[in-house]
Amino acid sequence: MNQSHEFAKRHIGPSESEVEQMLSMLHCESLDALIGQTIPNGIRLKNRINVDAALSETEMLKRLKTLSEKNKIWNSFIGQGYYGTLTPGVIQRNIFENPGWYTQYTPYQSEISQGRLEALLNFQTMSSDLTGLPVANASLLDEATAAAEAMALGYTFHKGKRKKYLVHDGAHPQTLAVLRTRAEPLGIEIVESMNVDSDIDSEAFGVLFSYPKTDGSLEDYSGKIATAKSHGAICAVATDLLALCLIKSPGEMGADVAFGSSQRFGVPLGFGGPHAAFFCTRDEYKRLIPGRIIGVSKDVNGRNAYRLALQTREQHIRRDKATSNICTAQALLAIMASMYAVYHGPRGLTQIANRITKLAALFRSCLGAAGFRVETDSFFDTVCFHHPSPQNFDKKLIDAEINIRKYGDSKYSVTFDETKNVGDLEKVLSAVGESALDKLMSLSDAEKADPQPGISSELVRSAGFLSHDVFNSYRSETEMLRYIKRLESRDISLAQSMIPLGSCTMKLNATSELVPLSWEKFANLHPFVPLDQASGYVELIKDLENDLTKITGFAATSLQPNAGSQGEFAGLLVIKKHHESRGEKNRDLCLIPQSAHGTNPASASMAGMRVQVVSCDRNGNVDISDLKNKAEQNRDSLAAMMITYPSTHGVFEVDIELMCQIVHENGGQVYMDGANMNAQVGLCQPGKYGPDVIHLNLHKTFAIPHGGGGPGMGPICVAEHLVEYLPNHPEVEMGGKNSCGTISAAPWGSPLILPISWAYIKMLGEDGLRRSSEIAILNANYIAKRLEPEFPVLFKGANGSVAHECIIDVRPIKEKTGVDVEDIAKRLMDYGFHAPTISFPVMGTMMIEPTESESKSEIDRFCDAMIEIRREVAEIETGKMDRSNNVLKNAPHSIDAVISDEWNRPYSRSRAVTPLPWVKERKVWPYVSRIDNVYGDRNLICTCPPISNY
Repeated sequence: MNQSHEFAKRHIGPSESEVEQMLSMLHCESLDALIGQTIPNGIRLKNRINVDAALSETEMLKRLKTLSEKNKIWNSFIGQGYYGTLTPGVIQRNIFENPGWYTQYTPYQSEISQGRLEALLNFQTMSSDLTGLPVANASLLDEATAAAEAMALGYTFHKGKRKKYLVHDGAHPQTLAVLRTRAEPLGIEIVESMNVDSDIDSEAFGVLFSYPKTDGSLEDYSGKIATAKSHGAICAVATDLLALCLIKSPGEMGADVAFGSSQRFGVPLGFGGPHAAFFCTRDEYKRLIPGRIIGVSKDVNGRNAYRLALQTREQHIRRDKATSNICTAQALLAIMASMYAVYHGPRGLTQIANRITKLAALFRSCLGAAGFRVETDSFFDTVCFHHPSPQNFDKKLIDAEINIRKYGDSKYSVTFDETKNVGDLEKVLSAVGESALDKLMSLSDAEKADPQPGISSELVRSAGFLSHDVFNSYRSETEMLRYIKRLESRDISLAQSMIPLGSCTMKLNATSELVPLSWEKFANLHPFVPLDQASGYVELIKDLENDLTKITGFAATSLQPNAGSQGEFAGLLVIKKHHESRGEKNRDLCLIPQSAHGTNPASASMAGMRVQVVSCDRNGNVDISDLKNKAEQNRDSLAAMMITYPSTHGVFEVDIELMCQIVHENGGQVYMDGANMNAQVGLCQPGKYGPDVIHLNLHKTFAIPHGGGGPGMGPICVAEHLVEYLPNHPEVEMGGKNSCGTISAAPWGSPLILPISWAYIKMLGEDGLRRSSEIAILNANYIAKRLEPEFPVLFKGANGSVAHECIIDVRPIKEKTGVDVEDIAKRLMDYGFHAPTISFPVMGTMMIEPTESESKSEIDRFCDAMIEIRREVAEIETGKMDRSNNVLKNAPHSIDAVISDEWNRPYSRSRAVTPLPWVKERKVWPYVSRIDNVYGDRNLICTCPPISNY
């Protein structure tokens, strides 16, 4: 294999000889024969997809470096929700660039996720303290979608009976655009209000206030909030964590919800993302809060332990009644922001905030003294003013390579951030005019150090924050490094072992794909700079869109959705817009198979569609007769069918083309959930066999790391007739002429992580992409074959094979022994593995996905563990081991349990923690014993408990 194909060898786990061994066990003469019996012949790709030939890692990095150099890093003072920040080196190197943190999965198995759970609890505590509200979640996607979730909370609280939502003066344009997109399908009327006191009425279910406003001005909303709440409205406040170090909290003003972006807490700009949004609320609304909550519970020994609390479960149980479809969060970025707060502590954060606001105050003072009309009165970091000679001013800004925000003809604002100093202030004042600069130069050092405050006295914060020990203990880099490493050691990631989660695709996240994320010209670009300053990003984005379009066989791609759930929502909105443009607003029914992901019906509900479930047959396939009946019965109202392919049951259903035909014949469109696209790349193209739109999980199929539960990207690809409905954005000209609206805060979602997927495609090339899909299917079938004698494989395709994942049935074991699927999941921790997906899509089962990146030896190690666990179950079946006191029911075994002076269990300590010889050589210790989830839900604590509790 020549150098240009070297990466495929590094990415794909099994060697050529191992592939032969695995095929032999499956009684297949070739890989092509296996694919032939797995994928229906009618949809197999007959031609090449014509993506570029594979590059070596070195060649790819050179091309990316060339692209990055086309981006221009000017001195930006734009603000508008995005700010320059300084990522502490200890956080950049040991979290952002560390596979022990970025390759973790969502912490569904809490006992081996204690490190990231503690870091996320710190994030919640930080958010709660600064906003003055007691309940916080563990991050949302961005500030604009968090605003939409706040709106949804108020709407749901009033059970949809009220339809008016007031947006008080001062929301960011991107926030307002996303709100309008989310409101329209639900029939919510967005009212931009200059005066809430006069506009509020009994029809309003909520009000959104901006604090600071988009132009930087601050206002005390206590009176307006009291008035709004007297009418029963839920009051939400968009705010800024760094500003809250100095200004009165939303909670003190009486707000019900506070949200915003944590980006300026050490997370790079990245041309718009990924960034973690925070979301806080009052206790009475805790069951309406979107996304994930980290809660404090106890393990079986009474030790404090962290776990995902009630909300993660409830959103998926509720399905079409869910108030949110949030699945992917921004865990890695939330962890970075929380560590920034740990690193600086309350004193350091206050110093940073004070330095910023003093620069802004100096700027305001110089403008005023020089005779410029300043609009901003009370402010934190942004000063809004008018310039009498805008054309001349614009030219000076360009000559000085400075970006500031412009409103209309002559109104501007300048925003200061952590990266700015007095030298930067001088540069922008010089562009404003010599008179303004002269005013600065005439000031003494003492006057510069103590300008007239920008924050009005009634808004100065008096409440303390971040008093917990974790925010006051790690001032030296040595101690900070040890804290980060201590938490990392309490977790499991791809750095330790395979994570065989079905439907989650935990494949190799190659180092070479991730290196460019730290490059300055990718990391430090503001999302709203003129596009000629971002030509490298734009070229990369267009190239990636083109590749994804070719791979899927569709006509166009939008990279705006920054999570799979957002891709689902965007895809359905495109379909909805298509029907409306044809005068068919009556089409509002979405058919969804009962095997679908929990986010599917939630997304349909958010898009204003009614959901009707289509049955599956005994083999797990969509029941064609039921689909046909329901499509025909609802032919006048059918809008869409959502289908996952290969199915959530891990099978390429042979009737996929027929399903699409049935829906089309009855006036509907077909949305494909692309969560399982990694079994199709290079082998078949959804755009050629029936679907009209698909979303792709770049954090699954295209190698973006999961980061402990985010970031993710969920772009959509659409057929030609849907191109005109693609998402748009208020700050950048993009999308279709009849767009479905704005989906995310930034024009291209989370651009900083797009180089990962670009590099993945470029280094694999067409042959490598196809080979990856083939090996993913081979590895899954090999696991199914090895485990089937011990655990029945629940679903298979027409020819007896599975797709890229398989579901094993544990229910017969439970009937015989009382051992359930969760017991097996916990016991796998003792072998050093994160469990596969459990009880989805069928209760009492395990869905296993090895991906193409895992070698035969690692897959065999996992299979050996599962087979040994089955032997442990057999000891219970035969009566050799007690039904309630055994290695499975007591799993996982933490080091505390094993070194305890008391050991009254009917098996040895070595049997507990080193059940197979190789475990001793690579032992991964669960940090706590089994966690009591019921206790945690009954006693919800989502901020750091006092130190006395430990």
